[in-house]
Amino acid sequence: MHPHGLAELIRDIGVPGTAMRTSALRHLGLQTPAPVIAQALGSHSKTTTQVLTEAGESWNRYTPSDHTQ
Repeated sequence: MHPHGLAELIRDIGVPGTAMRTSALRHLGLQTPAPVIAQALGSHSKTTTQVLTEAGESWNRYTPSDHTQ
């Protein structure tokens, strides 16, 4: 199924997409640091950090590094 089709079905049953996305980010933040999530999803790290901080994310001492080599 294409993501747009799935989003449409979810909206049709009354579930707001933004709330689902934020909820999924918060849940993922319990297991993964915000910079890692932002890079994996192509999101801006400040936005991801803000959402996870609001959720009580505990990765405040994580120091990202360059793992491309």
